[in-house]
Amino acid sequence: QVQLVESGGGLVQPGGSLRLSCAASGFTFSHYAMSWYRQAPGKEREFVAVIYNTDRSTNYAKAVKGRFTISRDNAKNTVYLQMNSLKPEDAAVYYCNAKGLINWSLEYWGQGTQVTVSS
Repeated sequence: QVQLVESGGGLVQPGGSLRLSCAASGFTFSHYAMSWYRQAPGKEREFVAVIYNTDRSTNYAKAVKGRFTISRDNAKNTVYLQMNSLKPEDAAVYYCNAKGLINWSLEYWGQGTQVTVSS
């Protein structure tokens, strides 16, 4: 079955860094764009970053541009989110998303990993 398993969440100080991972299985990883979304309590889920496959092109939400970096390792079927200069506003549950490059109706979500930013 399709699985997206996030890891790397936790507590970090403002200004600190954290690296999230999303391990994918059950589908052809290279055929999917991989994204990170996040949702804070009482807020809507919001897009954070996306990375495509062949050219590794990326897009970021304005709020994280310049601070976060998304990357993927197809050999490991894993997508990463390097988060630097973290702010309290970054605290949220971060979700991994896979979207089919050929069939955009194919979409999968992970269960999320919690990120807390506090002194």
